Amino acid sequence: MLSKTIGSKLFELRKQKSWSQEQTADYLCISRSAYQRIETGEGFSWANNLEKICEVFEIQPEELLKSSNLVIGNIGTNHGIGYAEVVNQLSDKLIEQFEQRLKEKDELINLLKQKS
Repeated sequence: MLSKTIGSKLFELRKQKSWSQEQTADYLCISRSAYQRIETGEGFSWANNLEKICEVFEIQPEELLKSSNLVIGNIGTNHGIGYAEVVNQLSDKLIEQFEQRLKEKDELINLLKQKS
């Protein structure tokens, strides 16, 4: 759900600037297909590019992460998930991605050791 929300916001931000996906991807220094996946909410690769996304669109991270109807300082409203919950979801996903990368690194190291 979080990736879909962020993808939707990025779509709107991009349209407001009248940019193509290709232009936006160039500004973010990623491929168009990678940007397209972010915008369609596939996976959590946006988290790896959060700082650059905020810089390019001139927004603060919390503007991208909060639900549309949430007002900062009004955490836990009935209109959307609370800001704290969004941050927790983001943290959990970043940790999950980091752990997956560590696992892949360990597997690669073991494979290279076996070939030696």
